[in-house]
Parts: sequence; structure tokens; C-alpha cells
Amino acid sequence: MDPGVLLQAALSGLANGAVVGLVALGFTLVAGTVRVLHLAHGDVVVAAVLTGVLGVLGTTPVAVALAPGAAVAFVVLVLAAGALLAAGVSLLAVRPHLPDPATGRAGDALGWVAGGVAAGLLLREGLALVLPQQGYAIPDPLRLDALTSSGVLSLPGGQVLPARVPAVLLLALLAGVLTERLLVRSRFGKALRAVADDPDAAALCGVPAKRVVLQAFLVAGLLAGLAGLLDAPGRTSLSVDAGVVLGLAGIAAALLGGLGSPRGALLGGLAVGLVQSLVVTALDARFTDVVPLALLVVLLAVRPEGLRRRTTVLA
Repeated sequence: MDPGVLLQAALSGLANGAVVGLVALGFTLVAGTVRVLHLAHGDVVVAAVLTGVLGVLGTTPVAVALAPGAAVAFVVLVLAAGALLAAGVSLLAVRPHLPDPATGRAGDALGWVAGGVAAGLLLREGLALVLPQQGYAIPDPLRLDALTSSGVLSLPGGQVLPARVPAVLLLALLAGVLTERLLVRSRFGKALRAVADDPDAAALCGVPAKRVVLQAFLVAGLLAGLAGLLDAPGRTSLSVDAGVVLGLAGIAAALLGGLGSPRGALLGGLAVGLVQSLVVTALDARFTDVVPLALLVVLLAVRPEGLRRRTTVLA
């Protein structure tokens, strides 16, 4: 393979993988706290972006450059929608099926699985009702292509790379590292670990477990909104069903890095994105969605605890 093509594929794959890592970080944040897979998380990513589209551009948008005020409104609306949608899933689809020491109610794994799947389907069907087109071109409110005058970077061998690719990689990694540090050093992170280790003991120590779980979903939703802001403008178009594969790729990345490990989620995302890009470059673009799904199936069958065993969560 030509070195320029290889470098182009590697950088593109790492950028996509960093976005997948943000999605995986949302999964691991919730799963590390309450041992629940937020199965609507991928749909929250897409729903957050399309909520921004509806609020700023309406039902027939085109990927035109947004005015500064509209760009700020779009970013704020997407992040807020991600947080609120994730909170809604937590309150309506997950919390009713979690164990409650106060009442002695046992947890119901089948309930939260069904609730998460139903919430994702509801988001997709609801968006399909108000968004009649098959796919929507998403404008970039951050204008990352404007980092160079031509919108591209030159690579060895005459290859070019969109200027937004390294910017997406850096922004996603920065957000992931800041979130990981938040979980390790802040009082919020300590409360999450307390609830994850022993909810009963955490409650006796005055940690409001239900509020902490809701906060975990809110942070996961903010990460979902950010992942959508970085990912969607780089696509040809975004459909209401795009969150399914993105969510499964995030689960694969979270499992690969060890479910419950924020740092592992980021590294797992980079690995998934890199493998996906290299396989697509070497074989065919039709394998784009096959790679993360194949990785997920293999991980679930062979090593569901990830490539390294963990003794603690959210650390």
C-alpha cells in the first residue's frame, strides 16, 4: 500500500475512532456506575444532532455555512438535546428496573434491556415522523474545514486529507481526556465510584445514588452530543438509523478497552476506528459497518470482559 494512502487511512481511522471513543466513554460511564448498557446511546447521538437541525434549519436543511449566531445555537441545542434525551432514557426506561434498597426491589435486567431498545426505537420513529427525507447533510458549526484555505492538508505521495480530520482527532481526544480526569479527580467521579462499588454503603454515607446515576446519564448525553457534532458534518448525509451502528461500534470499543474503564474506552475507540479504516482501504467501502459489528460479535463470544481484566470501575 502506498505510504501516503496508508497515512491518510490511519489518520482518518484515528479521527473516526476518537469519536467512537467518546460514544464508548458514554457507555462505560453508565455501565461502570449501574452495570447497565445504555442501549439507546447511539440513537441519542443522532437524535441530538437532528434536534439541532430541526431547531436551527428546519425539516429541509442543506449543509450551508451557518452564521455565527446560528452556529452557536446549533452547538448549544445539540449538547442540550443529548443531555436531556439521555436523562429521559434514564428516568423512563432504566431507573424503574434498577434495584432499590429503600423498597427492597430487585433489579430487572430484562426490563432495562427492553426499555433501552424501546427508547432507541422511539427516538428513531419519532424523528422519522418529522424528518421526511432519507438523509440530511449536516453543516459544521465549528467550521473545521476552514483551518486551511483549501480545506485540505497535503500528504506524501500526492494524497490529501480534509483539514477537519486532525481537528476532530484532537478535539475528541481532548474531550475524552478531560472527562477521564473529571472522573478520577472530582467529587462527582468519587460519588460515581462509590455508587458503582456499593450503592447501599454509598447511601449510608449520604451519597444520593439516584441523583448520581442521573448525572452519569447527563454526562453521557453531553458526550453523545459532542460526538455527533464532530462526526455528522463529515458524513455525506445523516439518517435517523445511523445511530444503530454507531452505538454498536461504541459498545465494541468499550468492551475492547474493558467495560468500566474511561481510558480503555478511548483506546478501544481508536483501535476500532483504525482497524475499520485500514480494512476499508485494503478491501472495499462496503465493509465500513461490518468491521465494528464483527469485532463486537468476536468480543462477546471470546472475551466479553475486554482485553484486560479490571478490578475497579471508572478509574
